[in-house]
Formats: sequence, structure tokens, C-alpha cells
Amino acid sequence: MSVRLQLELGEHLDAVADRLADWARGDMLRRMWDRDHTVWSPTPLPELTDRLGWLDLPDRLLGLIPSLESFGAELKAADIAHVVVLGMGGSSLAPEVYFETLGAAEGHPDLRVLDSTHPAAVVATAEAVDLKRTLFVVASKSGTTIEPLSFMEYFWKRMSDVTARPGSHFVATTDPASKLEALAAERGFRRVFRAPPDVGGRYSALTEFGMVPAAAIGADLRAMQAAAAAEQARHSPAATIASAPGCRLGAALGELALEGRDKVTFLTSPDLAALPAWIEQLIAESTGKNGTGIVPIAGEPLTAGTTYGTDRFFVVIRSADAEPIDEAPIAHHPRATMTLDATTDITGAMYIFEVATALAGAVLGIQPFDQPDVQLAKQLAHNAMSGSLDTSAVVEHDAMAEDLGRHVADWLDGAQPGEYIGIQAFIAPTDEARRLLGKARTALRDATGLATTLDFGPRFLHSSGQLHKGGPNSGLFLEIIDHPTPQVVVPTTDYDFGKLITAQAIGDHLALRQRDRRVLLVCLGDDTTVALQRLTQLLAETG
Repeated sequence: MSVRLQLELGEHLDAVADRLADWARGDMLRRMWDRDHTVWSPTPLPELTDRLGWLDLPDRLLGLIPSLESFGAELKAADIAHVVVLGMGGSSLAPEVYFETLGAAEGHPDLRVLDSTHPAAVVATAEAVDLKRTLFVVASKSGTTIEPLSFMEYFWKRMSDVTARPGSHFVATTDPASKLEALAAERGFRRVFRAPPDVGGRYSALTEFGMVPAAAIGADLRAMQAAAAAEQARHSPAATIASAPGCRLGAALGELALEGRDKVTFLTSPDLAALPAWIEQLIAESTGKNGTGIVPIAGEPLTAGTTYGTDRFFVVIRSADAEPIDEAPIAHHPRATMTLDATTDITGAMYIFEVATALAGAVLGIQPFDQPDVQLAKQLAHNAMSGSLDTSAVVEHDAMAEDLGRHVADWLDGAQPGEYIGIQAFIAPTDEARRLLGKARTALRDATGLATTLDFGPRFLHSSGQLHKGGPNSGLFLEIIDHPTPQVVVPTTDYDFGKLITAQAIGDHLALRQRDRRVLLVCLGDDTTVALQRLTQLLAETG
């Protein structure tokens, strides 16, 4: 049980060493544990010192394990075959990482995450499970998040059609005294799990938001807790800065970003391939504000012959027994290498990244625990839903139109080294869509030499969307929509999922435009596959 970190920083070594020495003189770890706001701000700020509960989570988790193990055994005995997490952002990404990395133990259910409001994705989830043998985990910290509540209403109706006791197929994970807790009690949910309110969603992997699904799939909770506790000890108030990997990584992330290497790019061994998506939301939402930020690059393929710009800092995450990763293309770039002895050490790696992200925020001079720009897109989407939003500024381009190539060229015109391209797809996240969008992403990277990101909406609105609007104005955004079908009404409401995802896409588009971001909106129409194939080819030809 161990996580090891090695830094190879080249010309940036002195800056990082100076930062670490400054932190050692200033007793940084003790100040962080004391909830000292001056670590990040000379004056107290909202959502600062009351969002540091994640520091103590490994100790808290130890006391929860017996009840969590009992819950997992209960589901196994009840012959539950599927667990579906209905959530967004931090509340859904950690469970996805745990399942993709650790798998389900024998006799325990599989797990899937629904965090797309595209009606095709909702229907596909319903068709992929046996409802009578499915448990739905409704995950919302505030208890008011529109996406999980909409999913809940849809599946509550579906479950009510097949059983007289639908509540036995639902559990809720939420903050104490939330609207969702009250609703769960009213409807007779199987269980309500209350997470600590002093932990933000993106730092919640070791709270009930992450650990309830982990218990459901029969993960080794004791090994996961031990790995996190080991890192908690290495970052305790009594620890030395030099021995704390989160301090070393945080100093490197922050200092290299200040020196222009703000595209932290992740490479992993295959067994840890799901982890960067969780790290992406942690770093992007925490640091992307006040015109600054670190841009995490997750899932971008490492291709032989690719020339990477001087804005890159690479982080390699691998299991000790995994095949070596070919690092030849990044040989002359600064990098960090994190090695895990076992896959259950993933919780230790997460703790390290949480410390590192918080302290990188200190280097950048920002408050890492709020998300001031996320609300803008939410409000605009709400206005679009109600019909009160002026959408005259929305310019939509047909993916099959003859002049799309000119619009793509105009959008890319003026792109500068050190910028990045973000593909934001408000379409169903099918395997085929991922494959084609991956090709489009590679085509854009190769054509421009810029770092690229790829996210599905509305999932990213609760995480990296903060960076897109509040971070540096260095992104070029390709927003992709379609004509969402089939029509799937959200019970107890006056809207359907197609209306919801369309409003979310419009809201995000206008939020980006309000922040003077460069955005190209492309509609795939009714035949998503054919239109994506054409768009991918066009992007390759543009380069």
C-alpha cells in the first residue's frame, strides 16, 4: 500500500524548490489544517474555511465502514444486479472511477452513472437494466440540482409501473436537511445517506457520495480507507513539506502554471484510465477563476510524432505492475510520475491530488473551493427553459452545410500557441460518439498544435465549465448539439429531457459569449453519426 511521486522539472526545479522552502518556513500544512484563510486570502471569504472537511475524511471513513459494508451485503442478499448513480460532477465521477478501476466483487451489482440529460442517454440507461433488480442512487449535495431530480422523477415513474414499493429501489446521498432528504423520507426511500456539509462536491470522493456506490459494488473499503489514511498522515500538521507528495505536486502545478505550463496533461496505465476525468473536474473547477487557472487535459491520446508545445506539464499515473508507458514523445518536457502499488491505492492518489489542487490555488492566489461562474450558465439555462431568454445571439451552423468549412476556419483563425481547444458535446455519450469525437479531437490537435479537451454536456457544466468561463481567455470552444430524440417527458414537471439539454446547451453558449470566449456552435441534426463523420473529416482537412 503505497503511492510514490517523482518529479522531473528541469529548468523549473528552482522555482518549485523555493516555493516548498517558503511553505516550510511558513508552516503551511499546520495552517491549512487550522483552517487559516491566509493560506489563500488575506481576508476571510465565503466557502473557504468551511470547505476543508475533506482533510479529515479518511478518519471519518473508518467509522463508517461497518455500516457501509452492511449496506453492500444487504444489496447482495437482495439480488440487486444494477446500481445506477443519478448525479452530476463530483457526485457522480468518483463512483464511476471506482467501478471502472476496481470492478464489482463477485455477487455484487454492476454500476453505471447517468449524468447526461440527453433523452437517448436516459432511455438507453433504462433499457440496459432490469428495473426490478436495480437500485438508483440519487446524488445531490444541495438536494435541488435539476439533473438528478429529473432523472429521479423519470425512474420513479418507471419503477412505479413494475412494483408497488418503488421507494425500496432508491437511496439518496445528500447534505443534511436538504430538500432531497425530505423528499426521500416522503417517498419511503430505502436509505438516506447524509454527507458532511463542509466538503464540496469535487472533494467528496471519500464521503458518502463516493463510498456508498463503492460499498454497493463490494469494493475493499478497508484497503481504500487505509490508502487514504496513509496520505492523510503524510500531510498531517506534524509532517514535513518535503515528505508530503501533495505539497510537492501542488507547488509544481502552481509554479509551472505561472511560467506558462498550465496544460497539465495526464497519461495513465490502462487500469487507471478512468482517474484523469475525476482529476480534471477537481483541478478545473478549483483553479479556473479570476482570469487564471490550470487546464487539465484528460484522455488526449499520446501519439507518436506529436510535437507538444511549451505550455505542457505531464503527469504520468501508473500501477507498479503495469507495462511501462512509452514516454518518448514527452522526454523533453517537465513531468511528474505517480506510481500506485495497488489499484485500491487510488484513494490515496485522490487525497494527494486534493492537497495539491488546494495548494496550487495558493500559488495562483485564488480561492480553490468556490465556483463563482458555474451559476451563470445554470441561470441562463433556466431562463431558456422558461422562455424568458433572448437567444438572438445564438448562431447555429448546420454540420452538413457547404459553408461549414469556412466557419471552422474563421473560428480557428488567430489561435495562438499556448491556447487550447475544448470540444463540448451536448449529445448522447455513446461509444460511437466517443470514437468519432476522439478522431475530431485528434484532428484539431494535429492541425493546430494546441492542447485539446473533450467533454459531454451537461456533465462538464458542473466542473470544467467553471474554468471555461472564469479562467484565462485562452480557449476556443466547439459546441456540438443535435435534435434530441426521442421525446421523454420528465414526470411531475412541464418539460422533457430534450428541452432540458437544449436549454443547457444554449445557456452555456451564451455564458461563454458573455465572457467573450470564441465559440462555434454546430448542429448535427437528426443523423448524429453521419454528421459527426463529416465534421471530423472537415476538421482534418482544415488543418
